[in-house]
Amino acid sequence: MPQPLNLAFLGCGFITRVHSRNLRRLGSDLVCHYASRDKAKSAAFCAEFGGAGSYADYEAAIRDPKIDAVVVAVPPRFHFHLTLEALAAGKHVLVEKPAFLTMQEYEMVREARDRAGRVVMIGENDHYKPLAVTLRRLLSEGAIGEMVFAHFTSIARRLKTADDWRNDETMAGGDAFFEEGIHWLHIAGSLGPRIMAIHGYRPAPSRRGPDTRIKSMLVAFRYDNDAVGSLYYSREIPSLFRGLRLSKLFGRRGIITFESNGLFVLARGTGLPRVILPGFRDIRGYQAMYRDFASSIRTGTQPEMNLERAIEDQRLMDQIYTTLGPIRQ
Repeated sequence: MPQPLNLAFLGCGFITRVHSRNLRRLGSDLVCHYASRDKAKSAAFCAEFGGAGSYADYEAAIRDPKIDAVVVAVPPRFHFHLTLEALAAGKHVLVEKPAFLTMQEYEMVREARDRAGRVVMIGENDHYKPLAVTLRRLLSEGAIGEMVFAHFTSIARRLKTADDWRNDETMAGGDAFFEEGIHWLHIAGSLGPRIMAIHGYRPAPSRRGPDTRIKSMLVAFRYDNDAVGSLYYSREIPSLFRGLRLSKLFGRRGIITFESNGLFVLARGTGLPRVILPGFRDIRGYQAMYRDFASSIRTGTQPEMNLERAIEDQRLMDQIYTTLGPIRQ
């Protein structure tokens, strides 16, 4: 059995709680530590999740020689500098998504990664979730023949409170699509065909209520196989059961319909329709993501969700915002 890896979370908020719950199911392969600018908060997280230690600031965790890797789980504004500090200290890094705010920051982190000879993984758990794995497999098997259309729907009414840091674009890096829609942009671009051209369309925003962000975006794109697609994203429109929605992949020999959260996939091609349940045990992909991270550290190889893959996503995101016109009030 390999020695456990010592992992320090930088930041003790909602997403660290999500990660920690999933890591419990991986056994003793990863030993968790917690760092926060609030000493009582990091100690409370350590006690709640059976951690091995806590720190009163991020730098103490980064400097600790027994820590092998850090998880940067703070608002995006702080990702870049903490990642560079961790790499300079010889730590491997898993950084939450969106990882960095500009292409320049991605390139600077790549240079720092290569100098340090360490692993940098982008925390794109959606890449690893059973739904995405199933869709990639079906397309590679030719389940629907040549793809013609791709239609992705991620619509739900999930408003933030006034004191949520996501309401501050200097903290979040941008609006709701930049901060969270990046996950769906990655899925759309990671199924096999590569997105070559992309355009964003933004409806007039509503600034009413405590959630003042721009919360909706329509994205249209063309793949390198000449299929075309659309992504409907919103966090202000009600949906069935507060989040149930359907997406589809259309091919010349069939159609794949899937519940966007990963509950089921219906593949209709030649032969009888197939209902596939991708899997509920790791429905959001966190456990598979951490297994890849640990394996990459031990073998010295790059993870599936490496910096280069994230740079591709950032290029698409940059193109989307470049094509947007001025905001109409």
